[in-house]
Amino acid sequence: MPPGVKTLWYSTHRESITEDIKEEVQITAYRRLSGEGKPWEKMSGPLDVKFTEPSKPPAEESPPPVPFFKLFRFSTLWERLLLLLGLVAALGTGVSQPLSMLLFGDLTGVMVDYGSAVINASLAGQPVPEAARTAFMDGVRSFSVYNAILGAAAFVLTYVCIFTFNYVAHRQIYRIRDRYLKSALRQDIGWYDLHQTGDFASRMSEDLTKMEDGIGEKVVMFATYLVTFLGGLVLALVRGWELALICLISFPVIMASLSVIEVFSSRLAKKELAEYGKAGAIAEEVLSAIRTVIAFGGQDKESERYNTKLLGAIKMSVKKNVIMGLGNSVLWFCTFGSYGLAFWYGVNLILRDREYPENERIYDASTMITVFYSVMMGSWMFGMSSPFIEAFSMARGAAAKVFAVIDRKSPIDSLSEEGERPSDVNGDVSFQDVHFEYPSRKGVRILQGLNLKIKAGETVALVGSSGCGKSTCIQLIQRFYDPLQGKVQLDGRDLKSLNVGWLRSQIGVVGQEPVLFQTTIAENIRYGWDTCTMEDIEEAAKMANAHDFISKLPQGYDTMVGERGAQLSGGQKQRIAIARALVRRPKILLLDEATSALDTGSEAKVQAALDKASLGRTTIIVAHRLSTVRNADRIVVVAGGNVVEQGSHDQLMTLQGHYHTLVTAQLSADLMAPEQKEDGPPALERLLSVRSDQSSVSGAQEADGGAVVEAAAAREEPVPEVGLLGVLRLNAPEWPLIALGTLGALVVGFAFPAFAIVFGDVIGVLSLPDPDEVRSQTNWYSILFVVIGVALAIASFLQIYMYGIAGERLTSRLRKMAFAAMLRQEVAWFDDKNNSTGALCARLSGDAASVQGATGQRIGSVVQALGTLVVSVTLGLVYEWRLGLVAIAFMPIMLLAQYFDDRLVRNEASSKQKAMEKATKLAVEAVSNIRTVAGLGRERLFHGKYLAELQPALRRAKRNTHVRAAVFSLARSIGTFTYAACMYYGGVLILSDGLPYEDVFKVVESLILGSMMIAGALSFAPNFRKGLTGASKIVYLVNRQPKIADPDGASHDGWAAAGHVSYSDVKFCYPTRPGTLVLKGLDLVVRPGQTVALVGPSGCGKSTCIQLLERFYDPASGTVDLDGRDVSKVTMSALRSQLGLVQQEPVLFDRTIAENIAYGDNSRNVPMDEIIEVAKKANIHKFISALPQGYDTRMGEKGTQLSGGQKQRVAIARALVRNPRVLLLDEATSALDTESEKIVQEALDKAKEGRTCITIAHRLSTIQDADLICVINNGKIAEIGKHAELLAKRGIYHKLHCLQST
Repeated sequence: MPPGVKTLWYSTHRESITEDIKEEVQITAYRRLSGEGKPWEKMSGPLDVKFTEPSKPPAEESPPPVPFFKLFRFSTLWERLLLLLGLVAALGTGVSQPLSMLLFGDLTGVMVDYGSAVINASLAGQPVPEAARTAFMDGVRSFSVYNAILGAAAFVLTYVCIFTFNYVAHRQIYRIRDRYLKSALRQDIGWYDLHQTGDFASRMSEDLTKMEDGIGEKVVMFATYLVTFLGGLVLALVRGWELALICLISFPVIMASLSVIEVFSSRLAKKELAEYGKAGAIAEEVLSAIRTVIAFGGQDKESERYNTKLLGAIKMSVKKNVIMGLGNSVLWFCTFGSYGLAFWYGVNLILRDREYPENERIYDASTMITVFYSVMMGSWMFGMSSPFIEAFSMARGAAAKVFAVIDRKSPIDSLSEEGERPSDVNGDVSFQDVHFEYPSRKGVRILQGLNLKIKAGETVALVGSSGCGKSTCIQLIQRFYDPLQGKVQLDGRDLKSLNVGWLRSQIGVVGQEPVLFQTTIAENIRYGWDTCTMEDIEEAAKMANAHDFISKLPQGYDTMVGERGAQLSGGQKQRIAIARALVRRPKILLLDEATSALDTGSEAKVQAALDKASLGRTTIIVAHRLSTVRNADRIVVVAGGNVVEQGSHDQLMTLQGHYHTLVTAQLSADLMAPEQKEDGPPALERLLSVRSDQSSVSGAQEADGGAVVEAAAAREEPVPEVGLLGVLRLNAPEWPLIALGTLGALVVGFAFPAFAIVFGDVIGVLSLPDPDEVRSQTNWYSILFVVIGVALAIASFLQIYMYGIAGERLTSRLRKMAFAAMLRQEVAWFDDKNNSTGALCARLSGDAASVQGATGQRIGSVVQALGTLVVSVTLGLVYEWRLGLVAIAFMPIMLLAQYFDDRLVRNEASSKQKAMEKATKLAVEAVSNIRTVAGLGRERLFHGKYLAELQPALRRAKRNTHVRAAVFSLARSIGTFTYAACMYYGGVLILSDGLPYEDVFKVVESLILGSMMIAGALSFAPNFRKGLTGASKIVYLVNRQPKIADPDGASHDGWAAAGHVSYSDVKFCYPTRPGTLVLKGLDLVVRPGQTVALVGPSGCGKSTCIQLLERFYDPASGTVDLDGRDVSKVTMSALRSQLGLVQQEPVLFDRTIAENIAYGDNSRNVPMDEIIEVAKKANIHKFISALPQGYDTRMGEKGTQLSGGQKQRVAIARALVRNPRVLLLDEATSALDTESEKIVQEALDKAKEGRTCITIAHRLSTIQDADLICVINNGKIAEIGKHAELLAKRGIYHKLHCLQST
């Protein structure tokens, strides 16, 4: 087979290299609801909820794909000239292949003529004429020289075309990334409401990668293949149209079978991925709620649910492997069948033409080989070019979405230079007849003719129920949106007439959940005003009451705050946000629920900072907690989108209207929002909070003196290596499948050397003088080709199907084992940063999928390549060892060229991915926090940082372009040089030693094919490495023994506790912070039936007490007992069956309401009447019964279909269904508004009857009736007694109570 075809043969049947680079990436998208947005249509009260799907904006139609040449619209004139040069070089490379076929045909003719001369001379008993010897050697020499020249030309031209297109692609994609982010950052907030920021992350990574894929080297490869296909076809038809048509008979069948395989396998692959996606969603839901799953003993149930979803994926995989196996069988049969037909028909044409006069002859050996190989090569090239068409269409589709953002002109453009910039600002703000609705909720009017005037320097508080439009006003002042009707004015000027960037620079904003960026504290404050000095930063920090705690940190102002400020407590983040707002010395200060997420101690400090900050500025405050706005100059009550009351606190209380109702509903508790409690970060949003169910150690907490106690740096445990034998051992249950697959792979491997032998013999037959003998031998060899085709078809099906199924079953089994092992681990294991929900989900899919790289089809390919190599080398040495050694000498170069080519593609992709990761992370951070970035006017800063992060990646990509082009060119042209050298040496041996010329073809063909096969197999080496690493991680995880396990021989199945709880001298520190004792010798006794409340500042250890009783952790010393039994001596299922847990932010699963309630007792099938009974006790039955599907209503992801109060009552019902002896309430009402709280509190009071109850609360009004109140401070019980007794002591409890009442 001539050199041009070499690379095609194997590579068409290899998986695309880029397939292996795909990493499974999970992006969690948070959808921020604008303002008071709720996921329900209309609310008249917190509990009057219409249960509907969250209103979604009408789905935007995807823009039509851009025309192909428009992909290059951002290239410069110089780059377009480079592309033209690259295209010309690609056409030259394409033409070189048919020319190579022509040379090969001529060489074959020369060899056959010489073979005939040798036979004729031997029959006549004479030596071969000198003329024949000279002609033969001239022919061989000219072939070798011209072929080497063609190889050199192909090398240079390939280098030029690959280099130019990759170079321009890198530069252009950099330009597009630049424009895309800049355009995204200047879009209005209304646009973001309609587009998920999670989509942006995938656009930045996936879509731009697809675009780069579609405008780089694939364009010139496609052009090369197309020119080769057309050139080969034209050459074949010109040289011998009759034979060319016969050779083309199988072409439509092969193309059709390839298309069918492509269509069906991609459809099934998508369905398979979708099934894995469903399983992945379950894993994400379960792992993010692991405490709830463990508390209610749901591990087995969740494992079973996950396994069930995997079955669908296996079914799809079986179908996919059948289709691919059958398709490949048809392909191989048609290919070898057409070889047989072509040789049979071609030889007959040669014999026919022998009878014609010499000048009329068309067909001889040279013509037949030229036509045959030109058609064969053209067909392969056509087949290889088809996947590129898909890459181009994907690039066009991706470009349409990206260009749509780049071309969109934002109605509120923060980077625009247009608009007035007044030199002086007083700070008068007014709303005149303002009507407004959010773009994402058309038809739902939030403001309906609102009129309000705020004087310069005045402090005005906006109050009202959820969804009345308070935060909307704040957003309109920042001009995040424009009103539908009416005007918002600053100093008498319509905001629309002012420059957007200038306007926002006059405003300081502090939100409920402040966004800090992943940089130092000083840099975060500097985001408020980019030219501020260190003195300005410290002054702002002092005004915000933040300077003291920052100074105590080891790195002071240079302390990194972590992602979203995770290294700081809520109060610290809030004060840094205030400093950031103040450093710009704004004329207007907007405070949106700035203290609602804080505990009492933090709130007092932050409130003091805010009071100081509002002096001399126009300050607008939004608050639910009315005690925080009593001192405002004016309180404005908003209801139904209008101002209904305004005045001072005393005036409004005298009116006894809306404000009076709100105040009396709050009583002495001022509707405090959740503490930054030990069970995770605070809510991301006020109304639709998504709380991770992770441990108290997910960040750091404010320790004494305000220093930050950072979690111990997570270290990955060393994982023992599992070798290839270890992986095969895991695959042992599938050994019959693997045995059949291996047999098939060996047969496929042997088929290629068999082709070389038959091909050599067919050419050898052509020199025979007797036409009948020629015909009879040709018939025999043609049948042999068909037999090889049949054997290949069967073997190929066995290889693909058997290995595919074995690999899929192994992957599925590993996923099941890994997930079950994860659910078995102790809670502390999940606290490790390496074991976050995202990391575990990625590991679950990624590790199991990468094991397929060391099993399944990959092993099949390696076995096949080894089979070919062994037989090829043996044949080469048997037929002619000297020629065999020459061919083998080129093997290492061919192997290395091919190996480095494949490795370079992979390495470039992974290094580009790493380099891009930081830049993409920065862009996504900016876009996902767009409100903060826009409010601070820092779009240019983030854009500049993003470009700076891109620069190293661009420089590396440009540098690698030369290497990639050189290695690719060498891999493509080395076969040509090998062929030239081997054929020349073969010619010398034929001439000097009388070696039969057909043996030269056999040796060279088989060895070059063998090299190609092994080079292809070598390209899978990185996958083997990755697969072995993945297997090692899974085996290590499966074998890991949890550190908290059931004691040996313990059995308490029939145990029913009375509810006597005691903590004796308990000392405890979290495993991730071993140096920080949370409990320091705590003693506490809770008698059966008692209600005991635990109170104290953040981080004092309240939630820790509950977690120790649930045995999420074991104490460092001391004991926790239930009914006199040490909880570590009882089985965990028996212990937890006595406990019912209700958390602050309850985790509900995407199941029906009935299933969620029944989840409380996973040890049995809970009957429906029992579910209804506990729902009645939890005050939720009426609401559920009114729903269209009643108890069969699905809850949606994380229970988002219900309001906070409804979720809380479902959680209470869930806790009651197991009839627990001890009820644990961890901040069960703190996240609710007043009305919801009343109803939930009633349900809790009912639930407590006849049970021991341990409750944690910040809101002291909710626990005044407790039998015993325990104040925890510094890891011990500091005060204990009833409400009145503790007040009389005038200690810590009295201080907390006074703080809340003022």
